[in-house]
Amino acid sequence: MSRAPDTWILTADCPSVLGTVDAVTRFLFEQGCYVTEHHSFDDRLSGRFFIRVEFRQPDAFDEQAFRAGLAERTDAFGMIFELTPPHHRPKVVIMVSKADHCLNDLLYRQRIGQLSMDVVAVVSNHPDLKPLADWHGIPYYHFPLDPNDKPAQERQVWQVIEESGAELVVLARYMQVLSPELCRKLDGKAINIHHSLLPGFKGAKPYHQAYNKGVKLVGATAHYINNDLDEGPIIAQGVEAVDHSHYPEDLIAKGRDIEGLTLARAVGYHIERRVFLNANRTVVL
Repeated sequence: MSRAPDTWILTADCPSVLGTVDAVTRFLFEQGCYVTEHHSFDDRLSGRFFIRVEFRQPDAFDEQAFRAGLAERTDAFGMIFELTPPHHRPKVVIMVSKADHCLNDLLYRQRIGQLSMDVVAVVSNHPDLKPLADWHGIPYYHFPLDPNDKPAQERQVWQVIEESGAELVVLARYMQVLSPELCRKLDGKAINIHHSLLPGFKGAKPYHQAYNKGVKLVGATAHYINNDLDEGPIIAQGVEAVDHSHYPEDLIAKGRDIEGLTLARAVGYHIERRVFLNANRTVVL
């Protein structure tokens, strides 16, 4: 479900206690706010409660007073909340290597308004995709990777992220492992995509490996990055059935399609504030 452009988004989480839903929804009612979408989840295993509400404000709406009143109302619950205004478009940096399918898909979805974000930079360790970024009028930064001095390249990457004010970094088939230091800096705000054949088929030509094993499913996983390679909290996954008639090139083509769709879905969930981190898992509302 796409976010309505004229609504505020309220997201919050807290320990699971009686009255959490009422605390939020009653306050919105008292403020004259009209709820257009509401989802909540209580995780009985972790003992945490999550809620996301979209609402339209009344004609007279004081954001600072609203925040102060909500904080006072929810303080007893230990609730942490975020309020996102209408028409908010987060700044995004996309990192790529040579494959263009995920980058092209994200830029197209931004251009047609399907993803309400502003891609402020494309960063790559190769020059190949600069024409695509140029066509969209987006700055392209080529930082070649010196195997003997990887931290120097990552400092350049981080400088772009900081100076652009990016709220989200998308690794759209960026074929380099980020250092633990950069992973820590990007904790909870960097999304990666990989084929769901991992970890079963590691290394070069995974789809050829899969073909040789006669796989019956191909797919992709979008997740937040962390220090464990391809093991961060999962946001979205996609899968499609295949059979003996699919040759390696067919598997690769299907994989590209699923990767693009799955990554776009995960980015959409993130920018619409639908994703909550819950230990090493996610709650997507």
